[in-house]
Amino acid sequence: MPVTGSPYAPHSEAETAAMLDAVGAADEEALFDIPESVRFDGAFDIPARSEQAAMAEVGTTLGRNDDLVEFLGRGHYDHYVPSAVDHLADRSEFLTSYTQYQPEVAQGFLQALFEFQSMLVELTGLGVANCSMYDAATALGEAATLAERVRSVSGTRVLVPDLLHEGRRGVLDNYLVGSELSVETYPSDDGAADVDALADAMDDDVAMVYAENPTLRGAVEEGLSEIGALADDNDALFTLGTDVVALALLEVPASVGADVVVGDGSALGLPAAYGFGLGLFACREEFLRQVPGRLVGASEDANGKRAYTLTLQTREQHIRRERATSNICSNQAWVALRTAMHAAYLGPDGLVDLANDCVRRARETAARLDELTGVKAPLHDRHHFREFVAHTDQPARAVAEDLEAEGYAVHAVGEHEVQVCVTETNAPALDGFVEAFAGAVR
Repeated sequence: MPVTGSPYAPHSEAETAAMLDAVGAADEEALFDIPESVRFDGAFDIPARSEQAAMAEVGTTLGRNDDLVEFLGRGHYDHYVPSAVDHLADRSEFLTSYTQYQPEVAQGFLQALFEFQSMLVELTGLGVANCSMYDAATALGEAATLAERVRSVSGTRVLVPDLLHEGRRGVLDNYLVGSELSVETYPSDDGAADVDALADAMDDDVAMVYAENPTLRGAVEEGLSEIGALADDNDALFTLGTDVVALALLEVPASVGADVVVGDGSALGLPAAYGFGLGLFACREEFLRQVPGRLVGASEDANGKRAYTLTLQTREQHIRRERATSNICSNQAWVALRTAMHAAYLGPDGLVDLANDCVRRARETAARLDELTGVKAPLHDRHHFREFVAHTDQPARAVAEDLEAEGYAVHAVGEHEVQVCVTETNAPALDGFVEAFAGAVR
């Protein structure tokens, strides 16, 4: 039954009937061609409730969630978001359900996206950045399909580290279904890329090499220049995965030969969201017309005033399908706006300070855990960013469960390995966490 009169379907029954009459349709169902196999003809059986009753039930349901202090990481990072970001991003001119970046209505929003792109260009050293993808996983998939389009070799292999997050690997595999590309892994050594093994795997059949800095285990990747040289020697594309805070401190991707940079930007502007992210995508300028999604450009209007516009949209809604570079039809404009606001709030020095804190806190926390009997932290003898893996003589699963009982969440990533992530938001709970850790490994 059609729902009318709600904020999401505001038309009255009379207005709906008038519109159906205008288009010559008997009812709303006639507007859709839904196969019988996927139709739902039953009743939802959801009883009506008052707002007060609905709020009470939702509160009861949410109350069953565990109230844990999280030291999780592995792609989801919780940094303190200044309240100025909430207040500015919640202004009505930035909130709409769709296409807030149309030039005729939103010069301010377009300027914010232009600033977001400019920030990425500065941080990566590459010539072009788009105004966001859905998340790091889709950005990686788009990088692989870009490699297929621009490759100068006949190869079809995409090499990724064996430490790639399973979610990103799954999306990459899905992206390449139907293409000529296939995904293969190269091994890691002590939490980072095994460059010698990667060299053995390289040949002219490789279309793209992917590496991450920091790696999934939080280690700073020290072999990026060698990986970039290997890719260049074999005419393969070098794609580097990272995040927006790490870019402020670690090696500039362009300086180590990266052709494309992907990653997640939601570490700024959003609390940890566990699946909801902000994809970063930057590349060398020669790939400008192969960039997926949208690019915002700056120009001048008829009166000589600076104006912003969607300069390039190589998606199938705007150009012929066979010429489209991607079927991505939207982006994370509002999230990108929040990330740009948070970065601007911090400024260049503040962003570097935050990145330095990520290194310092990981180092200091690992040192405290390493003092405990039955713990080696960090497991990998490398510099770390935000997170690290600790070896525990006790089974990791049991350690994680004991910590959970004390109110703390960590990832068990091996039989005797747990991963710990520290930022400014969980640092105040660090003393209690270390004490609980000591009890869990005893």
